[in-house]
Amino acid sequence: MGGAGKTPIAIALAREARRHNLNPGFLSRGYGGAIYQPHLVDAEQDTARHVGDEPLVLARTAPTVVTPNRMEGAELLITHGCDFIIMDDGFQSARILIDFALIVVDSLHGIGNGHTLPGGPMRARLVDQMRHADAIVKIGNGDGADEVIRQAARAGRPVYQAYTRPRLSAPFDDQPLLAYAGIGHPEKFFRTVEEMGGKIALRQPFSDHHVYTDEEANDLIRLADGSGWRLVTTEKDAVRFLHGTPAQRALGEASTVVEIDAHFELDVTAASIIKETLASWQGRRRSPA
Repeated sequence: MGGAGKTPIAIALAREARRHNLNPGFLSRGYGGAIYQPHLVDAEQDTARHVGDEPLVLARTAPTVVTPNRMEGAELLITHGCDFIIMDDGFQSARILIDFALIVVDSLHGIGNGHTLPGGPMRARLVDQMRHADAIVKIGNGDGADEVIRQAARAGRPVYQAYTRPRLSAPFDDQPLLAYAGIGHPEKFFRTVEEMGGKIALRQPFSDHHVYTDEEANDLIRLADGSGWRLVTTEKDAVRFLHGTPAQRALGEASTVVEIDAHFELDVTAASIIKETLASWQGRRRSPA
């Protein structure tokens, strides 16, 4: 359902596509937004309430369209010059022919209890999804993804290793931190901050895609100011404050944002995925209708 690292992987693949002289674009349903018609995201004007938080993050890298109608969204991206479309939430989409499908799995949390909604975190059974996957991306070094890797081996699917790394180069000083996050697995963010040298005095987790109320924003600011703590959060949280209420904007301005990038263990992996995708597309073009 969330927290595996799909968005950083999507961004990494878009950057690689550009190195192959392609014009990538993102196609997203826009979870948490209120868009029903295909809409090209404006990262400077749109709000998370309007288009969702992940599309705002994606739009900083490449053109991004949000819509429940995948086919119309793809057509809109094409009209804006995109020739390589990446969906970070479209594995079950049936209206578009997919040239390359990835399952991204977090190495610590894996697939949870393995059950489908509402009894677990899966949208569909793993054994069924594995039939449609071309490869698996395991993020991190934990053993929580072992079941996925075993099923991938039985299905003959390659498994690629990737890691997430903070973009922020300057280490934290000795000031205690109030770290807060409304993402799929907030503890992953807290661990990243500590690995960067941050000393967390208080962890404040929220649910994924959490919409911060003015009361929550003011409370976080007051608590940090009163205790001499530095506020720190994720990029996905920070975009929710853009064009928000005065309290939300104040929280965003008071917070240090830790941006995360995904990196494949082998430099050739991203290029290989791009090439296989293009080969699949070219094979479809040559095949009779």
